Amino acid sequence: MFDIFKSMFKEEWRMHSSLFGNKGFSLFPVFIFLFTFFVSLVLPIFREIFTYAQIALGMHYLFLLLGSTVGAFGLMGREFMNRRFGQASLIAYSSRTLPVSERLIFANFLIKDVIYYFVLYVLPFIAGFALATTLIPAGDFHFPFALLLLTLSLSFMIGLSLVFFLSTIYAHSGKLLTSGLLAGLVFLLIISGNLDSGIFYTLPSLSFFLLPSKSRFLFSSGLIIIPSTLSLLFLKVDFPQAKKSFSNSFSRLCKEFGSYRYAAFVAKDFLDLKRSEGGLGKLIFSVLLPAALIWMLLSALGRVLPALNTLILFALVLGVLSSSMYNWLTEYDIFASYACFPLKVSDMIRSKLNTHLFLNLVPLILLILLTIKTDPAVLLPALLVFLSISLYIVSILVYLTGLSPSINLYNGRTFALYTLSVMPLLLVNVILSMFGLYYVLVNLLLVPPALYLLGQSFRKWDRIESQLF
Repeated sequence: MFDIFKSMFKEEWRMHSSLFGNKGFSLFPVFIFLFTFFVSLVLPIFREIFTYAQIALGMHYLFLLLGSTVGAFGLMGREFMNRRFGQASLIAYSSRTLPVSERLIFANFLIKDVIYYFVLYVLPFIAGFALATTLIPAGDFHFPFALLLLTLSLSFMIGLSLVFFLSTIYAHSGKLLTSGLLAGLVFLLIISGNLDSGIFYTLPSLSFFLLPSKSRFLFSSGLIIIPSTLSLLFLKVDFPQAKKSFSNSFSRLCKEFGSYRYAAFVAKDFLDLKRSEGGLGKLIFSVLLPAALIWMLLSALGRVLPALNTLILFALVLGVLSSSMYNWLTEYDIFASYACFPLKVSDMIRSKLNTHLFLNLVPLILLILLTIKTDPAVLLPALLVFLSISLYIVSILVYLTGLSPSINLYNGRTFALYTLSVMPLLLVNVILSMFGLYYVLVNLLLVPPALYLLGQSFRKWDRIESQLF
């Protein structure tokens, strides 16, 4: 068993380091450490705005979402490897060639993910936070770091194990899971305005941090062990005997998108999305469910801190989430597949941006419905924030990563540039929202630089591609 685990650990490192080098990947946790350190130095300012418990709540839910994201990425690993590297695959999907059971392999895969990303994310975060708080007066914010390390790890593993469990349900009935998630999403949005803020503190890992007890620790551990065990017991790995076949939908879909230049590309992207692992469920997992959770958190926070406009903050976060759709639109497509056509990299990027524009209608409609239901007077500023932030962040992504954002963002230098380009802007918007709704109109200033950056991006990636050939 240890040999499989060790091989998987090496495989994970080699897969990332082969894409952007050992040094670039090893700098990623270093940047997380430095970023957390410098952000934590302004902790005394937060004392006037947030309580000790609210800061702890934010950190634990952040790692819950992080664990969910890592779990989803791991489960899409087989398709990612096949699309990017031909017939290459992960050890986790090689049970037919190894004299061990599928359950044993996936148990190793789960343990590997926990340890690997614990070192990559959790440890650098805690180390940066701990170092910063030793340099500033603690006051009421005295965090027991050993306990924080344990509870953030528990939050991370709860998110990871729940995604594995949901993936098992999806393997047995994708329609059942998708229907259930959509119903849950609608339910969460309906009840969000009536929720007591105290309900968010019932997250077992968070409640264990705020009030340590043996029962809370066991409950947190149960939320990790039980879903993971059920996932392994009811594990289902399909090995199709024949190639998948689909009816010809391309021509019909092209007609529906019209006759403009990128209609064929957008149609292909939608077909790829529909037929890939997870399908349209990616939209639910990566945008809608996180958006619903964040809306619930912000709704509760808004009652405690009335100076913060909940809808403006939600539009801000939704703009960040919607930009992530560009990541998985480009995740399985490489320009080499189109090299035989009279196309440039900029044509491919433009086509992905067109598809992103169509998909962006989903969070846009969600924002409009929530704003009309909650406070129609905020509709115009909220739409402005969402559209400008989404456009700006996508332009940054395209400029820094081209057609490979999911890969290149793990490069420490690239991730640092991305964060430094985005985080100050988000902070400024949070501050402006406290002074009034129409202060956020300043985001109109983001449109010209975003469009200019896109133009520069097209020229940059065309030039890089021409140098390769």
